[in-house]
Formats: sequence, C-alpha cells, structure tokens
Amino acid sequence: MSIRIPPEPPEGASWRSFMDVAFQEACKAAKVGESPIGAALFDMDGTLIASAHNQPISLNDPTGHAEVLCLRKAADRLKNYRLTNTIMAVTLEPCLMCTGALIHARVQGVIFAARDTRAGALVSNLDGHALPFTNHKIWTIEGVMGEECSGLLKRFFLERRK
Repeated sequence: MSIRIPPEPPEGASWRSFMDVAFQEACKAAKVGESPIGAALFDMDGTLIASAHNQPISLNDPTGHAEVLCLRKAADRLKNYRLTNTIMAVTLEPCLMCTGALIHARVQGVIFAARDTRAGALVSNLDGHALPFTNHKIWTIEGVMGEECSGLLKRFFLERRK
C-alpha cells in the first residue's frame, strides 16, 4: 500500500513545473481539436518519464485519454506495467477509467489542476484514491495551475460552441 500524504516536490523542482509539462500537452490537444487535457508522468526525482494529451477522436479510441496514453508510453519506456514511485500531473481531475488505470499502474501520487464536477473520480464524484476494495492508495494535490488549465478548457469549449 502506498502513502497517502504527498511528499515535497523533488529538490530543484516544483509541482508547478510538473504541471507546466501537462499544460503544454493540453495545448497540443487543443490545436488538433481534441479536448485540451494533458498528462505527464515523473519519477520521484522529478525526471520526466512520459507525457501525452487527449486523443480519443484522432485515435478512434474511447480510452485515448491523456492519462491512459501517458501510462502506456511510460510502461513501454520502463518495460514494466507497474509504475511505482511515480507522480502524474494532469490538467483535469481524472475520470473513473483513468483513476482505475492509475491505481492498477501503482502510481504514487496525482497532481491535478482543475476539478471535473461532471466526471471527476478522485475527489469530485468519488473518493477514488481511497476506494476500500483497492490494495493501492494514491495521494493527491489539487489546484496547481488551476486557473490556467480551467481557462484553457473554457476557452476551447466556448470556441467550439460558436
């Protein structure tokens, strides 16, 4: 079972620097017409392992969420489906599917920028990091770059509605 208390950022890094990488991925998604959500996975020393952005439309894949694609890239890079001692930064609170993937991958912690009141499954609609039937618990930090990330989402969807 993993810790539920978030550690301090690695020396020389900040949680904002982690989120900056995820935010850049979200901007890539927006440019190609995908929902602007980005994710980045780091080791406990702050080294970037993988990053990805939402691509369910372009990949014709309902599982093409930023978190899942990032986990796939990281698992491939590390040659291991267990991604222990890692931290994910994501611009929007993970959904139920992504929360499940994070738990199964054994990610240590998740930093997310904005809550997803519609589908969020870490804090908004479900206490996903403390499900009693899972054998892995994830710590969370929310609100890092919250205004920037939620602003990007709002602008994207306002533009699409025009």
